[in-house]
Amino acid sequence: GAASGIGKALVERFHADGAAHVVVVDQDKAGAMAVAESIGGTGVALDVTDEAAIEKLVTDTERDIGPIDLFVSNAGYVTLGGLEAPVEDLNHMFEVHVLAHLYAARAVIPHMADRGSGYLLNTASAAGLLSQFGSMHYAVTKHAAVALAEWIAITHGHQGIKVSVLCPQAVATNIGANSPSADQLAERGADVAGADGTLSAQDTADVVIESLREERFHVLPHPEVAKYVERKGADVDRWIGGMQRWQAGMFADDKHPANWLTGS
Repeated sequence: GAASGIGKALVERFHADGAAHVVVVDQDKAGAMAVAESIGGTGVALDVTDEAAIEKLVTDTERDIGPIDLFVSNAGYVTLGGLEAPVEDLNHMFEVHVLAHLYAARAVIPHMADRGSGYLLNTASAAGLLSQFGSMHYAVTKHAAVALAEWIAITHGHQGIKVSVLCPQAVATNIGANSPSADQLAERGADVAGADGTLSAQDTADVVIESLREERFHVLPHPEVAKYVERKGADVDRWIGGMQRWQAGMFADDKHPANWLTGS
């Protein structure tokens, strides 16, 4: 996800901070090449749901460029829908939001473990710690992404593997514009994640760098999220009740999330 948005901002920040070499990866080949050229890096086009392509990316990088110190797994998208949404949509989002992180870990951790050090940065979402109004698929897969990152950190920490998981709320990127439900997202005003403000990709990258330096597991560009997680953990029933009231107050009956894809 390095051709635009958070990924592009991270690439530029890594380069500015003195990274020896940055490999810029995105399914948008032209975008990846343009960003790579701007920083003197290497551009690669691939689909993150293709495990063989990720394995090749890691093998080629380790052989031709050098040891991978940090692997950033950042691709994602958002759709609308609830119980009525096709299971195929959930399966595809699971591939992008969860299996892509798994493929990256399986490819790169053996190399890192042999050296006794390495870092994974996986992008999830505040939705992975909380939830997401109107998008069951997004909420479920982002929770799974956080769980996978936790498991990797617990299981491979003794091998020198560090893990951080990026969980922002709204960031000014094209995630909505590039999603299958883009028109619905705009029409329904579904960007409820922006309640605590929308950050720039550059500001988000600044928080990522600070968090990596401090080796924090949760990377929270919106600090309010930590407070919400604490409240959820202290009394989940009260938290769910609050979320129910928030949803009811935000949406008129004709724009209730449960009705977005049914037209009722």
